[in-house]
Amino acid sequence: MTAEHGAATGPSAVEYIQHHLTNLSIGDGFLTFHIDTFFFGLLLAGLLVWAAKKVGDNLNPDKPTGLQNLLEIVLEFVEQQVKDAFMGYNPIIGPLALTIFTWVFLMNTMDLLPVDLLPLIASWLGIPYLKVVPTTNLDTTFGLALSVLVLIFYYNIKIKGPVGFVKMFLFHPFAAHNIVVKIILMPINIMMTTIEELAKPVSMGLRLFGNMFAGELIFLLIALLPWWIQWLPGGLWAIFHILVITLQSFIFMLLTVVYLSIAHQPLTEEH
Repeated sequence: MTAEHGAATGPSAVEYIQHHLTNLSIGDGFLTFHIDTFFFGLLLAGLLVWAAKKVGDNLNPDKPTGLQNLLEIVLEFVEQQVKDAFMGYNPIIGPLALTIFTWVFLMNTMDLLPVDLLPLIASWLGIPYLKVVPTTNLDTTFGLALSVLVLIFYYNIKIKGPVGFVKMFLFHPFAAHNIVVKIILMPINIMMTTIEELAKPVSMGLRLFGNMFAGELIFLLIALLPWWIQWLPGGLWAIFHILVITLQSFIFMLLTVVYLSIAHQPLTEEH
């Protein structure tokens, strides 16, 4: 799924890779805004909304269309995962899990397009850089992960109450019955619980970013090969990458459900 790298007079291998890994951006430093990441993320979200509305408007249980069958399969799969991983009841968790799985999957799937195709078309339009896979950008993966962290904090406070939420940091993971020991363990508990909570979005964001970035980099390396060689390794890697794309979408969705399930558990001395 790659396109042949330019002629001998074109950019070097390093320049070629750097060019494809550079976002179309405005701003500087922390205020940098990646236009291409936002555009493709929003475009794929719109595509997802359009497909859902199209199926909803033409829902036919007797004669389902191909798109309806596909969405029903995905819906049943996600629904089963939520039933298995989420302990309790919250009507938001199912739609949230479905949205995360399908949106992340669509963003990941952009990696299967020929690496030179859209950047080449963009160059004809005067656009110097174009990075088409939103999940190869830390802004996307950490943005998704931090959104999950906000939900984790929200449901921790809602289920446990503000006092219970504070107690979670003060008395866990190391619980004690003696008041003196409890006070001594408080700084350690605060540090350990803070690290544990912050590790959730960091691990989620880095895992998704790392796998997708590595996959894109391998496609770029394959694209540097002569055209008559690159088709075989490119095709084989694309087939394998379909598994990576699906698996990373599933893992991100499942971790979201598991972390929110933990947040819904009431605080106990053994928590």
